Amino acid sequence: MKITTLFCLLLLTSVTFLSAQPKTTLQSKPKEVLLLGTFHYHNPGADVAKTKSFDILSPSAQKDLDKMTKQLVNYNPTKIFVEWPHHEQKELDSLYNLYKAGNYFKQENLSNFYKKNEIFQLAFRVAKANNQERVYAIDYTDTNFPYTEVMEDIEANQQTQLQQEIEEKLKWFSADFDAQIDQGVSLIALTLGMNTETMRYESNNLHNNVLSLAGNTEQFNGALLTAEWYKRNLYMWSLVRKYTEETDERVMVLAGSSHTAMFEIFVDYDKKWQMIEVSQVLRE
Repeated sequence: MKITTLFCLLLLTSVTFLSAQPKTTLQSKPKEVLLLGTFHYHNPGADVAKTKSFDILSPSAQKDLDKMTKQLVNYNPTKIFVEWPHHEQKELDSLYNLYKAGNYFKQENLSNFYKKNEIFQLAFRVAKANNQERVYAIDYTDTNFPYTEVMEDIEANQQTQLQQEIEEKLKWFSADFDAQIDQGVSLIALTLGMNTETMRYESNNLHNNVLSLAGNTEQFNGALLTAEWYKRNLYMWSLVRKYTEETDERVMVLAGSSHTAMFEIFVDYDKKWQMIEVSQVLRE
């Protein structure tokens, strides 16, 4: 074979190989997400970790909410997502429209939930101040959390050490939160305390590692609980991504701190997103 013929064949092969490779584009700047983990301002005692109630309607708390709102508006999120059933978006829209018109708290027989919940006390406040047309509902509630069955499996199999570990972790969270309530710390301080790396780690470790060990090798209620928890949060985070448009440079998610701890896991493995620490936005 002549050298020129061989060269042409090699060149043709190289061109064919290169044209078959996936085309690369310049990586756009990652979208920024503020994962604002919170405790529930209206505390009905439904969470596994029982804590004291915080008076969100007190003058000091309302002053903190105004300060937080100014700082969050300065951050300028283009969309705000909240822990509200996503299939009830129309109801959330109606409530937010009342809020924007200044008629929300004028409703008769407004229950404590609708007065105190963090969505109405903080998310609506920020959204209105930042001229947002809508607050987005992302909670997915079609899940099964067999917590009672998990604890029964632990007791039946005499997993004393595991039971103690779970109880100590729940007690640690409750005791720390209650101590801050007793000390009269500000709402901003409470919020910052729930958004530390340590708090996120402890929450994820309990939900994803510790609870899944419940039961013997033929019992999987613990793993089911972990899987359902993962599913709920993954569905929630998928809604954030689906609602976020190309023009949205930064968004804010207000949800229970155990949810935002899970969202961080998803953000960490997605190069199109980056998380900003709450402490970079909120300050006392």
